[in-house]
Amino acid sequence: MAIPKSMRILGGLSVVLFLYLVVLIFRAPTALNKPGVGGKLEQMVRDPNLDLTGEPEGTLVRADEYAADNPNSPRISATILSLVRNEELDGMIQAMVDLERTWNHKFNYPWTFFNDVPFSAEFKRRTRAATKAEVRYHTIPKEHWEFPSWINKELYEESAQMLKESDVPYWNNPSYHQMCRWNSGFFYKHPALKDIRYYWRVEPKVHFFCDVDYDVFRYMQDHNKTYGYTVNLYDQAESIPTLWPETQKFLASHPEYVHANNAMDWLTDAKRRPGHNAKANGYSTCHFWSNFEVADMEFWRSPAYEEYFNHLDRAGGFFYERWGDAPVHSIALALFEDSSKIHWFRDIGYQHIPFFQCPNSPKCRGCEAGRFTDGEAWLNDNDCRPNYFKFVGMG
Repeated sequence: MAIPKSMRILGGLSVVLFLYLVVLIFRAPTALNKPGVGGKLEQMVRDPNLDLTGEPEGTLVRADEYAADNPNSPRISATILSLVRNEELDGMIQAMVDLERTWNHKFNYPWTFFNDVPFSAEFKRRTRAATKAEVRYHTIPKEHWEFPSWINKELYEESAQMLKESDVPYWNNPSYHQMCRWNSGFFYKHPALKDIRYYWRVEPKVHFFCDVDYDVFRYMQDHNKTYGYTVNLYDQAESIPTLWPETQKFLASHPEYVHANNAMDWLTDAKRRPGHNAKANGYSTCHFWSNFEVADMEFWRSPAYEEYFNHLDRAGGFFYERWGDAPVHSIALALFEDSSKIHWFRDIGYQHIPFFQCPNSPKCRGCEAGRFTDGEAWLNDNDCRPNYFKFVGMG
């Protein structure tokens, strides 16, 4: 019996559709995106944040007996930390509301605020109203904030003009240079933090998108982690041309501080963005974006980091160039720490304009999974996670 023409057409379409699906399956990139040995990812062809994201592996401590007024709570020696000005109050409240909603209302860790001038009564009133946790306010000692005696003011002014010609942001903002220096080598020396070990850095206007149901500080302690990050970027090479040469000088004098399981390849890669490496004189410019960091201050207090920071400080690049705390922290961690102690908090949704971390999780709201930026397309080139995942891993 002859098959009707309509059935023959339908059958032909079915064969074509089947072949098309076969091609898609064999071309699908997810197999290439699976971590290899040590969690390393040879080629990031697809954003890992598109994959379903769960909590970190291992034992996690849940919110039990963490009431703010419980003196015997499981809270450890840790604080949420922010360097903020009185005039940034609205942006600070927005960030506090986000982190309290997604995490801290369950754990009630204290907030510690720092400023180079005293906080206003309004700042104290509104920030206390934004949390049930204890809130602490401290002024930075002048000797930790002001220009050090060895900085030549005329040379600083001349250098600022060179930064301007290279389109380096904040070239004419002395307080920005002071902030970078303080965040690099002084915050952990403040007397208010002498008995505190861990901190979570939070800046005004940042956003948090995902519910986090475990004690992040206990995770760091219980799993022997030194540093946690969300965003991993390339820096503007023109802002740090002598940072790596000064680092090499330090390493020549102190090779004993370099850890066997370091991340040197991440720091020195010249293949992915060779122009950055060339302008930064051998440094890829890759760094952890330090406006979000959860860290153990014992690392900053170690002889290796203290001596490294003092070397950099004397070199003057915090003022004659625009060395940021992000590359300084990142270089030190990549050289002096065991890379297995650095953790990617892939389950924490985060935004600091213009970059995002958006996990694929039912615990996240208001953040499109896999989004890296909502700015111009060229900003996507600043993502250095592919290099980190390749050379170090996704731990």
